[in-house]
Amino acid sequence: MTANLPLADELAVVVGRISGLLLTWDATERALEIAAVSAAEAIPGSAGAGVSLLEGGRRTTAAASDDVVREADDLQYALEEGPCLSACADRAVRRADDVRTDPRWPRWGPAAAEIGMRAALSAPLLAGNTCVGAVKVYAREPGAFSARDERLLTLFAGQAGILLAHTRSADDADRMSEPFKGAVRSRDLLNMAKGALMEREDITEGAAFGMLLSIAEARRQDVAEVAAAMIARHAGS
Repeated sequence: MTANLPLADELAVVVGRISGLLLTWDATERALEIAAVSAAEAIPGSAGAGVSLLEGGRRTTAAASDDVVREADDLQYALEEGPCLSACADRAVRRADDVRTDPRWPRWGPAAAEIGMRAALSAPLLAGNTCVGAVKVYAREPGAFSARDERLLTLFAGQAGILLAHTRSADDADRMSEPFKGAVRSRDLLNMAKGALMEREDITEGAAFGMLLSIAEARRQDVAEVAAAMIARHAGS
């Protein structure tokens, strides 16, 4: 991943890569594995990344790019504190520049440092209006993550819920939880908005997606909200 790419363009490359693989493999577990590896590649200084699912009282690491990620996550679940749990509970990105001294997680931080993790960054994984987990990256050096990394992981996690919907077929819709039904609706809006942009601007799907991401970043909105507004304007024109 090229660190000098504009934020929206960098995310478009990562998400585009995942989207293609999702359509090929059509499996939630594989989708989460690709999400974890892509997050690790997208953020410089990362020693590993993963996706935690935190629905219905269950706490599990559904995918991880490295075994140490699972170790750090297991410590969060056992100690009932840590950046992933806080990110999901607060529905906000949580960053620790030095986990050993961060006062928010007095038990987890020193324990994570003992296994070599010194910095952490976690963003909530939202499906509709519900937090179903968190996407996280860890680093071996304190201060490894920046405000730009926060924005990238937040955008990335925001789209992961939509991308996960690609792993569920229309036949599964009645068996989906309400959060994932919301993710499917968001995905459909996104596809419609991309189609409208491709037709109007005569651009590729990737360029249309990058345009939507740029607008979302500029307005500080979720890309699904931008897509919905665009479709509403298109329908009224």
